[in-house]
Amino acid sequence: MSPTPASRPSLWLNARLATMDPARAAPYGCLEQHALLLRDGNIEALLPQAEVDAAAFDGDVHDLQGRWITPGFIDCHTHLVYGGSRAAEWEKRLAGVPYQQIAAEGGGIVSTVRATRWLDEEELALASLPRLKALMAEGVTTVEIKSGYGLTQADELKQLAAARRLQDSLPVEVAATLLAAHALPPEYAGDADGYIDLVVESILPVAARAGLAEAVDVFCESVGFTPAQTRRVFEAARAHGLKVKGHVEQLSNLHGAELVAEFGGLSADHIEYLDAAGVDALKRAGTVAVLLPGAFYFLRETQKPPVALLREAGVPMAVSTDLNPGTSPFASIRLAMNQACVLFGLSPEEALAGVTRHAAQALGRGASHGRLAAGYVADLLVWDIDHPAELAYSVGAPQLKQRVFRGAAQNLE
Repeated sequence: MSPTPASRPSLWLNARLATMDPARAAPYGCLEQHALLLRDGNIEALLPQAEVDAAAFDGDVHDLQGRWITPGFIDCHTHLVYGGSRAAEWEKRLAGVPYQQIAAEGGGIVSTVRATRWLDEEELALASLPRLKALMAEGVTTVEIKSGYGLTQADELKQLAAARRLQDSLPVEVAATLLAAHALPPEYAGDADGYIDLVVESILPVAARAGLAEAVDVFCESVGFTPAQTRRVFEAARAHGLKVKGHVEQLSNLHGAELVAEFGGLSADHIEYLDAAGVDALKRAGTVAVLLPGAFYFLRETQKPPVALLREAGVPMAVSTDLNPGTSPFASIRLAMNQACVLFGLSPEEALAGVTRHAAQALGRGASHGRLAAGYVADLLVWDIDHPAELAYSVGAPQLKQRVFRGAAQNLE
């Protein structure tokens, strides 16, 4: 289902609020002994418990008995709509088979492209449904979904349409991103410029006119597309009113983050090889740095993103699953939070900010999502925990008591 607000106002009493609002000085923006008033799908007020007259309230009343409330989680970088599986390929890699050999045998991203092209829109949505439900079960209320496994006009649009179909069938908000410039399709082997012509002259304009994407992404990397090719895609995105973001500095430093910042991009993602000039560019542009520890872990990388430099510069750091079949097959936002702490050195509070207010900013939703504050959407989570640090600490523990989407309490499956 598309975002639909609750029909009745609600009052959530006796709560401890991890507001994640930087305007509140306490760790996690904490407010003890408070209540939330929700109306028309938004947060109307945060009220001290002592000031609440629940008996006089005309609406639904929920007594949380001291439980914690956080904003709904936002997974701001996923590739969850795809066909097939690459588990057998992973098994070969663990046994020492080189990736080049696997690719030569038809594996790698080409196998995912082939499997994705084989499915129609409905089949693709059905295949992706369990992955999205797994994220929602951990508290995700907003998710970004990229294309990038079709690599033809029809198949890229099909991926984006499948993402819309998922939003129409579940209580979740989907931010769709066109990632046609993800890899070079087999039909364009040796002709990357020719494929970029197709992207900027055909795929991108059609997706924009159809309203199937709100942003455009590019894999700017030595094994992806050059900065010059990336610039062409960004220029086309700007001409068609779409926001930009980038897979940049994952395997080398091509200064892709500076290019994203030049175009006022929402986010620069991966960024393991980001340098000081790139950090400064992100700071000046207000671009979010998206950390993707799942891929770092799964690929057994050693180059870490410059978290200390980003922290010192005040660049917002989002955290995301990067859910995809090849390099981060993890449908767990809480695992990503834990990995960000253990592998990259974030604090639990930074990790929680990374999947709430900073993730919202990475999707252009910083003024409406990702914190508990008056006027923000009423996407929130109720937890059976003693401290918010537990959310990044105990992965897999069944601590989510209630998921609330646009003010409406959702059943947990």
